[in-house]
Amino acid sequence: MAIIETEAALHVAHRDNHTHRDVNGGWLRPAVFGAMDGLVSNLALMTGVAGGAVGPHAIVLTGLAGLAAGAFSMAAGEYTSVASQRELVEAELAVERRELRRHPQDEEAELAALYEARGVEPALAREVARQLSHDPEQALEIHAREELGIDPGDLPSPLTAAVSSFGSFAVGALLPVLPYLLGAAALWPAVLLALLGLFLCGAVVAKVTARSWWFSGVRQLALGGAAAAVTYALGSLFGTAVG
Repeated sequence: MAIIETEAALHVAHRDNHTHRDVNGGWLRPAVFGAMDGLVSNLALMTGVAGGAVGPHAIVLTGLAGLAAGAFSMAAGEYTSVASQRELVEAELAVERRELRRHPQDEEAELAALYEARGVEPALAREVARQLSHDPEQALEIHAREELGIDPGDLPSPLTAAVSSFGSFAVGALLPVLPYLLGAAALWPAVLLALLGLFLCGAVVAKVTARSWWFSGVRQLALGGAAAAVTYALGSLFGTAVG
């Protein structure tokens, strides 16, 4: 009895601890990286303009223009990219569906050969392939997973990608503009808030990586800070030259 209880406890412990993080990132990765992109690009844009010794009005206008332009560009790019990818996948699925309809036995043999190549005994591989091929939609899903590495029922949505990219980029790009909108007249509050946002974004990214939260946060803060410093220096240089 004690042995059975011990085995049951070990099974529960294994079940509870044997979990994995979402290696695809789910919604978190694109949202965080979109916000991070907005933060870095708009912060660098604003500091570059500020380096040219312009007034707060020009910096705010630059930040808002960068927010709008970047968000629309991200949305359009994501929509086009995901739509093109989806259309390609659907075209390949149509080819596979046609082959399953015209040559079902050949496709079944192909599936059996895939399982054999992975170490399944030939007779068992043929039987598994035969049973899986009974339902045409199930057969299509299996072939798509095995041959194309995709799930026909889980194709990305171009509209969702566009909206999420637009929103996350806009939120990130808004941070360095926010202090000016709230009445600040100097650059340092915008830089401070943006760097804090970069650190937090980096820390959140650690949830989908193996790095510690502080390492990811400091790394992103350093990269964003370096971009802002370089663009500020360039703005000072070219602003003086143009002036």
